[in-house]
Amino acid sequence: MSASAGAPAAAGGLRLETALSLLTQAGWPIPPDIQPGSEAWLQAVVDGLCELSSRDALTGLSNRRQFEAAIAREVDRVARVGEPALLLLADIDHFKRVNDTHGHAAGDIVIRSVADCLQDCVRPMDLVARVGGEEFAIILPNCPPAFGQAVAERIRHKVSLKSVAIVGGQELKVTVSIGGAFAPPWVRSSASLWSERADQQLYRAKSEGRNRTCLDMPPLTVVSAEEKGLLFAGLTQSDPIEPSGNEDLVPKTPQ
Repeated sequence: MSASAGAPAAAGGLRLETALSLLTQAGWPIPPDIQPGSEAWLQAVVDGLCELSSRDALTGLSNRRQFEAAIAREVDRVARVGEPALLLLADIDHFKRVNDTHGHAAGDIVIRSVADCLQDCVRPMDLVARVGGEEFAIILPNCPPAFGQAVAERIRHKVSLKSVAIVGGQELKVTVSIGGAFAPPWVRSSASLWSERADQQLYRAKSEGRNRTCLDMPPLTVVSAEEKGLLFAGLTQSDPIEPSGNEDLVPKTPQ
């Protein structure tokens, strides 16, 4: 059943024609076993509109609205839980040249192709969004700094290898520049500051020649003697301490 089917039967005198037309145009199906005008039918319409409002029409990725909501949640989670999280910003290199040479229809094909590459390179838990004309953002929760560069390079390499078929049978090769930054764990930061740090690295990747990745790696945290004392002040000789390979960080109990 198309989204517009059963529109006159909507209960309560609601004017849903425009909403249903939008859902039909977007290809959002309402399950055929739902009675038009019922509460379940209205819920399906609302769910469809919510999904439609959070997606980029060209690529099907999350849009800027969804990205901003997700990054706000993630920066808060990192502050509370302390797990590492990486934000990557990717920009298609020389995209204006693609539009000027091959037309905007070819540019749209290139954007969709890059979007598919990005989505193929991440986990189900990661969020990929189109946040500008040829700019994308990827939020990777629980991504340790040791893996950040490898993830960014895998994305960059996959895009660079893909041939994009455009109208007329031509094939294009495009590249992306990627900048990234880790959210500071246990720190009440902000989404705008996190994004700004990643954007600075993207600018650096562009200025250093494009088709490269630049990451703002988190500093190595050094625990002072005073902080060690506070951390382990509650330990007594009866408290077991499991070997961790970092025994030199654990203060010895005075004899």
